[in-house]
Amino acid sequence: MTFRLKADYATVVKLSGSWMPNPYGDTIDMTRGENNVWSVKIALPSPEIYTYNFVVDGVAVNDPQNVLVQRDGTRYLPMLLVPGERTENYGEAVSRHGTVSHPWYDSKILGMSRRLTVYTPYGYEASPKKKYPVLYLLHGAGGDEEAWISMGRTAQILDNLIEKGLAEPMIVVMPNGNPGQAAARTLNIPEKQMNWRAPENQNAYVRSLCEEIVPFIEKNFRAIAKPEARAIAGLSMGGGHTITASILYPQLFDYICPLSAAGSATPEQIAALKKAGVKLYFLACGDTDFLFEGSQALDKTLTEQGLDHIFFVSDGGHVWSNWRLYLNTFAQKLFK
Repeated sequence: MTFRLKADYATVVKLSGSWMPNPYGDTIDMTRGENNVWSVKIALPSPEIYTYNFVVDGVAVNDPQNVLVQRDGTRYLPMLLVPGERTENYGEAVSRHGTVSHPWYDSKILGMSRRLTVYTPYGYEASPKKKYPVLYLLHGAGGDEEAWISMGRTAQILDNLIEKGLAEPMIVVMPNGNPGQAAARTLNIPEKQMNWRAPENQNAYVRSLCEEIVPFIEKNFRAIAKPEARAIAGLSMGGGHTITASILYPQLFDYICPLSAAGSATPEQIAALKKAGVKLYFLACGDTDFLFEGSQALDKTLTEQGLDHIFFVSDGGHVWSNWRLYLNTFAQKLFK
């Protein structure tokens, strides 16, 4: 495949892509051609979603011809979707599409009104009496309530799985895991400074999630208000939030999925989950992830406490390609 950029006054143009060995620093030189169009031809990467940009005389420049863009925290990057078996659920579904909305809830614990991202499945609006199970899906550090929709392809993955009959129709709730933020920084809302050492702020976001967001969803959406109809999953920081929520509220969620998780649990805490009757504990991490040893330790604790679980180990590190894979995998196991 060939990348091209017209840059009349440039002296050096390079291509940077997330498929490269060092996705945060590697570049490939591009060659100036006719009419100052710079180009480079590369072998097609393996099926996955990648991001890329050009570096023009040391300045990062997005592709002006690519309307497919993902936002990763504070960066907007052009997207490249390479088709294949791994990515077959990452594009738009054939005909049945869910709805993504952004409701706000009032948080007394955090002292502000906060924005959520909510996915409702195809048929939700047309079936006013039907109720659905709910997956609470948490992002990592640097993300916000739009991370899983933008980088994680949540709507596309769930649309495809549900359309194919591989996953149960479900509501997916994606909160903002930064307790000082009312919403993503793109809304330009001032952030609240909070003293995290204060006792009243201990696990404030997790408490808001379990004591405020869950009741809000069950009041304002047609959600089944039972543990067997609630799942919680999160990546990295959100994986830590997932573990903490399951520890503090062991009877709230029957499906628990920490992904590349920054967190741990004691034998006593795992024993409490076993007693609560957790239906699925899905632990996942990449084998070169810097948090892999922590996941291995949690897997060992789960095994020693006799809590039936899945330890899904993938290639690679702390990257969205893994987290999309995990969602595509564990979503098929929920609420069955």
